[in-house]
Amino acid sequence: MRKMLLLMVTVLLAAGVVLAGCGDDDDDGGGGQAADAEKVPSAQGTPEGDVNVCIGKDTSGIHTKLTKQFSRENPDASAKLVELPESADEQRTQMVQRLRAESPECDLLALDVIWTAEFAAQGWLLDATDVIEERRDEFIESTLETTRFEDKYWAVPYNSNAGFLFYRSDQVDQAPDTWQAVYEQAAQNDGHIYQGARYEGLTVHFLELLFAAGGEVLNEDASESMVDSEEAREVLEFMAGGIEDGAVPKAVTTFMEEEARRAFENGNASFERNWPYAYGLGQDSGIAGDFEVAPFPSWEGGEAASILGGYNLAISAYSENPEGAVALVNFLTSNDAQVESGKVATPPVITSAYDDPGVQEEMPFAQELLQALEQGRARPVSPVYPQISEAIYKNVHQVLSGRSSPDEAVSAMDEEITQALETF
Repeated sequence: MRKMLLLMVTVLLAAGVVLAGCGDDDDDGGGGQAADAEKVPSAQGTPEGDVNVCIGKDTSGIHTKLTKQFSRENPDASAKLVELPESADEQRTQMVQRLRAESPECDLLALDVIWTAEFAAQGWLLDATDVIEERRDEFIESTLETTRFEDKYWAVPYNSNAGFLFYRSDQVDQAPDTWQAVYEQAAQNDGHIYQGARYEGLTVHFLELLFAAGGEVLNEDASESMVDSEEAREVLEFMAGGIEDGAVPKAVTTFMEEEARRAFENGNASFERNWPYAYGLGQDSGIAGDFEVAPFPSWEGGEAASILGGYNLAISAYSENPEGAVALVNFLTSNDAQVESGKVATPPVITSAYDDPGVQEEMPFAQELLQALEQGRARPVSPVYPQISEAIYKNVHQVLSGRSSPDEAVSAMDEEITQALETF
């Protein structure tokens, strides 16, 4: 169990799910470059030659294991990892440096899902649409949206993640059906907590509620802000009301993942929004056996929505072996390889992997996670996502802290997102 816990934490950190959007201010404009990008040479690829995978530090060992297996099974090919730092910011910086220099060092790039559109727009990736179309029925459909930009697919999902509603099973009989019911029951018990600090985690939770309520951030082609809506105001009023009536403690405005987890494990809340990694840690805490997890409930009158994290595998436009890179992508995302990943608690992107007994043993919540992924949504797919995310979490935090009204926050959010879109 302890091994699973550590691996889950590592996967989440490496995938950038719990970290802020990783933009910087000196990126060159790249609008229009994606439209002229070359396609991958074939949907199957050819397993030969050297293939380097640039990826965050492989603390779990699963990526090393799989690349070595690919090399053993394909004697004409040699795959190896180019390990980057654990920090998502540093990973992105080192990838960008190589790509700006048109370095061929990275044949494959393991990209945080929120970077894919940016890298595609800069002209740094090959168009992988043919790879996706050849195999799309194998993938959890929602994960494909994290690879899509300007009606093309620029990467292949590698692993994913989605949040859970944790609830004290010794206090409530079952997970509520709606977010409104969560807050009602939270007010009657020990409250509900989530990631409410001024960072990416707050953007994620706001989007979980906004999408469930039927709202959007961008229009279909990601060219205009759609956040100035009644749905956005309703969600912000709901979140602020939860703090005002005591369903949510005021301290939530300082909580990231770990603060929320520790508060829940210490018995200070009946409900918690967090990522699956917290499940195993909770089983080693004082509330072991007294909590359960469930996919997110629906919004009253709406639907349920999760926000996806994880890695996508993209082929560098400067790779000298794109055929070998495609072959390795297909191997790493095959059912067998995804099952091996699932056995070390790395959430697979292939639907069939969740039926494997070994995956279910390692992740007792496998079926709940699959449901959460199936109701998943990508964060706004845009080259300027970091600025969009900042506009969201900054203004949502203003509301939660009592410094802005929902109407003021939505207007400011819309203006800042519009300005961000105009810079690209």
